[in-house]
Amino acid sequence: MTAQTELAVVPAQETALAVYSAPNGLEPWLQKVRAEVDAFNQCLPDLTTVKGRKQYASMAYKIAQTKTALDDMGKKVSAEQKEIPKKIDAERKRVWDTLELWQKEVRKPLDDWQEAEDARVDKHNDGIQKIKDMALFDATPQAVTIARVIADLEAIAIDDSWQEFLPEAAQAKDQALNKLRALLAERTQYEAEQIELARLREEREAREKKDRDDQIARDAAEKATREAEAIAQRERDEAAQRVRDEQAAAEKREQDLRLQTEQAERRAEQAKRERIEAEQKAERDRLDSIEREKAAAEKARQDEIDRQQAAADEERRQAEVREADKAHKAKINRAALDAFIAAGMPKDCARQAVTLIAQRKIPGIAIAY
Repeated sequence: MTAQTELAVVPAQETALAVYSAPNGLEPWLQKVRAEVDAFNQCLPDLTTVKGRKQYASMAYKIAQTKTALDDMGKKVSAEQKEIPKKIDAERKRVWDTLELWQKEVRKPLDDWQEAEDARVDKHNDGIQKIKDMALFDATPQAVTIARVIADLEAIAIDDSWQEFLPEAAQAKDQALNKLRALLAERTQYEAEQIELARLREEREAREKKDRDDQIARDAAEKATREAEAIAQRERDEAAQRVRDEQAAAEKREQDLRLQTEQAERRAEQAKRERIEAEQKAERDRLDSIEREKAAAEKARQDEIDRQQAAADEERRQAEVREADKAHKAKINRAALDAFIAAGMPKDCARQAVTLIAQRKIPGIAIAY
């Protein structure tokens, strides 16, 4: 027999029926196998070496061969001796179960070692994947978010605890950091450009509004001037017409009433004075009208300036309220994050929990702001 089959011993053909028919008839053969198992257990191979692990597998295989050989012999005897199949089958099952149990007993240290080894490898692979995932985002993040992720990634220690995965972990961290730093530079430049564009847009809108306001003021002033000039012109025309009418009347009176010259002269003198007074009054009214139009235009301009200032003040106030609310929520969210971390939750899990609760994606749970 070879080293792999030396345990696979079976009863002799001529005694097989008696052995399998007797209660516990195969016990001597089982004890021989048990003795080999006990001897193996007294000097267990080193699981940390390939040779040691092969020795565990080899011993389990030897037991399996013995199990199969004894079972095959029992099948043969059972087939030949149909009158005692139940006794043989019962002995077969007992031997099978016993050797199955011993097989598992011998192999258990190897299986336990393999399970622990798989868990160790999975842990390192999960850690490396986590590092890679830190450079991935569902949507384009803000620069401040990228900077925070970079800080978290830089805090991950790459040391001997990674064992043989140390080079792969270091490479994954370097690649993720390079990607994040490039993205940070890109987003920082983009956000700065957006701020500058917004500033230029606001300045352009302010200039355009001022130009519109100035044009409105100019149009109002020109309209007031035109109206005042029209009124003055009408008054001058009316005064001139009155003068012409009076002159015509005077001439008619002079022709018709030469004898009443003195009286007519007095009336003419009186009319002249009245005309002068009327012209003076018309001039005063014209100047007063111009002043009223100017005052109205100035008031309209000042009202528009006041309205613009009020609108700007209200917009500034609303912006301050939004910033204060944002800072307030950020402070409360940070306090919740610190509480999760203090309670033992990993930082990334804590951050995700706070984010989901703040976004109201967790039913029945909310942050009181």
